[in-house]
Amino acid sequence: MTELSQTASGVTPPRGLAARWSRLRTIAAVGLVCAVLGACTGEQFQKGYILPPGALEQIPIGASQDQVLIVMGTPSTVATLNGEVFYYISQRSERKVAFMNQQVVDQRVIAVYFDKNRQVRRLANYGLQDGKIFDFVSRTTPTSGQELSYLTPLFKLLSFN
Repeated sequence: MTELSQTASGVTPPRGLAARWSRLRTIAAVGLVCAVLGACTGEQFQKGYILPPGALEQIPIGASQDQVLIVMGTPSTVATLNGEVFYYISQRSERKVAFMNQQVVDQRVIAVYFDKNRQVRRLANYGLQDGKIFDFVSRTTPTSGQELSYLTPLFKLLSFN
């Protein structure tokens, strides 16, 4: 009768329940590790104009300015120096690991040049290799006179001060 009371009181848990808890803890630990590693993966950022697929093919030389606005949309900026030019500016950057600095992967400037009659004269697609990366955000331009020429060290050597 004493043997019956010990097993009926539930002092020792059944073997299957302990195995389930162990398996549940393992799954929770694996899920937690995956969530932590997933937070460290890289991100991609797209800034500026996103070129629709096939948009440049829809703008032939001689097309009107209105047709360009319909196909491409509003330009990022407009220049009016020699005729009118529409600029569509975009930049794609990424960071490989969270909390790191972004690195520019691709930079595009699509320029649509118009003649005096507002007809497309030329299309240009400038990329990252066509120029150096410049800071769009700070809007600062280096002033002239700050660069050192090859004669500056020579004049410093000859000065008596």
